[in-house]
Amino acid sequence: MFGEMLNMRRGLLFALALVALVGAGCGGAGTRSASVGEPVPVTAPEPPTGATPVLTGSLQDIDGTQQALASYTGKVVLVVNTASHCGFTPQYKGLEALYKQYASKGFVILGFPSNDFRQELASDSDVKTFCSTNYGVTFPLFARTSVTGPDANSLFAALAKEPDAIGAPPTWNFTKYLLNRSGEPVARWDSNVEPGTPEVTRSIEALLAQQT
Repeated sequence: MFGEMLNMRRGLLFALALVALVGAGCGGAGTRSASVGEPVPVTAPEPPTGATPVLTGSLQDIDGTQQALASYTGKVVLVVNTASHCGFTPQYKGLEALYKQYASKGFVILGFPSNDFRQELASDSDVKTFCSTNYGVTFPLFARTSVTGPDANSLFAALAKEPDAIGAPPTWNFTKYLLNRSGEPVARWDSNVEPGTPEVTRSIEALLAQQT
């Protein structure tokens, strides 16, 4: 008899524990579990102390026209140094997809072809034809220019002076710098980070949600 009562008590305790567990999993008091597919909240990246706006001066675009960089202030900007004969060159496809996805919301990509790493074509016209023919690039491209060292163009020279986490010179082609709507760098990704990865897209979306 005593054994039967003990078993009944154990069974009751197990049932109560099971009910509590199910209740917690279903969002019981004090507990909330995210539903499948629920978006993860993302905080827009903020410029660290010492960051400054870098969209100043003007640079020549790939068609030979001087382009004021300040004209991109107010947009979320991804600055990328590019090359046509690099192992990362197929990222042009991902960059173009990213541009088409967010351009209407105030996003722009600025591509800067460079032969600093000895992997770029010989002329601006060759670069433009290559990008258009092979990857359908429609985002703004600038003239071939240096992005490292003493001959770096004004934008990359400014980025080189920013804190390493958001600036510093590119160490290879397809280094990516994200600027907020005020033209301040807030994030930097190396060549091996694909344009469409969640860390990139979520940062862009969070910045686009902000107003200047």
